[in-house]
Amino acid sequence: MSIVQNKELLEDKLYLGLRQPRIRGEQYDEFVKKFVQSARALFPRAYIHFEDFGLNNARRILDQYSPHIPCFNDDVQGTGCVTLAAIMAGLHVSKVKFTDMRMVIYGSGTAGTGIADQVRDAIAADSGKSKEDAARQIWCVDKPGLLLQSHGKDLTHGQQPYARPDAEWNDKPHDNLFDIVKSVHPHVLVGTSTHPKSFTKEILSELASHANRPIVLPLSNPTRLHEADPKDINAWTEGRALIATGSPFPPVEYNGRKYEVAECNNATIFPGIGLGAVLSRTKILSPACLVAATKALAAQSPALKDPDKGLLPDVTDVRELSVSIAAAVIKQAVHEGMAQEKNIPSDEKDLDEWIRVQMWAPIYRELVKDE
Repeated sequence: MSIVQNKELLEDKLYLGLRQPRIRGEQYDEFVKKFVQSARALFPRAYIHFEDFGLNNARRILDQYSPHIPCFNDDVQGTGCVTLAAIMAGLHVSKVKFTDMRMVIYGSGTAGTGIADQVRDAIAADSGKSKEDAARQIWCVDKPGLLLQSHGKDLTHGQQPYARPDAEWNDKPHDNLFDIVKSVHPHVLVGTSTHPKSFTKEILSELASHANRPIVLPLSNPTRLHEADPKDINAWTEGRALIATGSPFPPVEYNGRKYEVAECNNATIFPGIGLGAVLSRTKILSPACLVAATKALAAQSPALKDPDKGLLPDVTDVRELSVSIAAAVIKQAVHEGMAQEKNIPSDEKDLDEWIRVQMWAPIYRELVKDE
């Protein structure tokens, strides 16, 4: 499904999509509806992966279809899952309980609120808290500062669950990141703002003054938009920060000690989630399935064995990672009674083999040039 607005692309002779302006409003929603219905009619086992939908549509469309069909939005859920996996690994290293963690997200668009949702759902699943109570461990910051309930209609659908009561901040400054970090004392600081260099020395020093092993995740892409460079994060936190970024970075050093910087790459998790959903023929992809997938990824963190290693495994290991993640999704779908595939193995080794024999392998016949 291609809905391009760029005039230069529309006029390019190699462009394969419709050469017309983007539709909006009811027409747009009706088009998406027809696509989803047609895909499900033609391919009953289809799992729909949404990618690169805009801020005003991504969350809304996901919420519309996710209760009814197996679907996944990578910008919302993929980013959220892989970031949550990095946080889980970091909390293990820092010895902070998940239910005690405080997190500040700087940049509350599709990616930021997607991360908040995954963290909230995981806290609720692990602790038995309601989603509303779990959301109170998360502070979301955007252009007007900390999201507050008084922002009302200016809040997007995805931001609304994280708006704080104004009474909590009546006598405290809340329009800049430093003051918010100073008040909240977070263990985790996430950047999805596309505001380069916004994690300043002052902010990171303040963060490290309250957290022994602060988890710092500048995730904005491309590299020039990162909230901070890992080498600066490492220096400004005296080598104590646990770091993962949205783009690849080389290892950093502090006082002769080398630390590997993990990349929060969605490609480490979405193939396994899709594989598990397709093989199990799950009716829907529940929040619990995503939490299970995230835990499976976090369990492969190199930092669990060596705290100087990266918080996440490398994307080059995606095939092996996908087997573990798919198995977690399948087991959760079976547990919830949503798996429609028959005779899914219950034994761990048998399930592993069952998944592997159904995976596509990029093996091609050798091509020989005809002289």
